[in-house]
Order: sequence, then C-alpha cells, then structure tokens
Amino acid sequence: MTRAIMGTTIGSKATLSPLTIAAAPFIARMVESSAREVDRGVIEAALSMGASPAQVLLKVILPEAKPSLITGGAIAITTILGYSAMAGIVGGGGLGAIAINYGYYRSNSQIMLIMVVLLVLIVQVFQEAGSRIAHRSDRRIREK
Repeated sequence: MTRAIMGTTIGSKATLSPLTIAAAPFIARMVESSAREVDRGVIEAALSMGASPAQVLLKVILPEAKPSLITGGAIAITTILGYSAMAGIVGGGGLGAIAINYGYYRSNSQIMLIMVVLLVLIVQVFQEAGSRIAHRSDRRIREK
C-alpha cells in the first residue's frame, strides 16, 4: 500500500503513509475527547437560541474545547515523534536512524545517549509549548 501511495517502500518518504494511518485514529480520539469535555449546558443554550448544528460546532464546541485541543495536539506531536524515531530502525530515516546506525550498530553509546537526550528535549519543548499555549487560550482562567 505504501508503494502505491508514495512510490517507494523505504526511506523517510515511505514512512509518511504508515505514520499518517497510525496517527489518524489517535488524533480522532483526542478531538472526540476534547469535544466531550464541553459543558452540555452551553451546547443546549446555543441550540435553544436557534443556533444551527454547524454554528454550535464552529462557535461553541471548538472555542470551548480549544485549550484541550491544543494540549491534545502537543501530545499527538510527541507521540508521532516517537513513532518516527521507531521508524528509523526499518529505514525511515531521521533521529531514530541516526541512533540505530551510528549508535547501536557501531556500539557508540555516546551517540545513542545524545540521540535519546535530544529526543527527550524535543518532546519536552513541544509539551511545554503546548501547555503554555493551552493555558493562554483558556477563557475560563482569568489573569489577575
């Protein structure tokens, strides 16, 4: 299937379709979970004021779920980063390939350690940025 979609079965280009297929249900579940967090009373109030289902979705559910969606996006990015690092072992390229080819296969523990630390730092940066953006976008929290 990857060959039909991407034209190749090895390399960074080939990992895009499996990563997308693997991430789609995860992201859909995150979005669903975020939308379910919206207070049912707010939705009912919008419907009672004559809002269409599309208006409820675009003007009530999405703005109310925005902080949760941002947090879910940060989690999804870090998860996909982990998937892409694991794809390096099967020829997917990236940091995972560097860690495997130059660290593990050549018994160079320094390279392995650097790659692990780099991946942890990247994950921390995405998580922290996502948390800060989500906190700033939360209308329920008022600055003092």
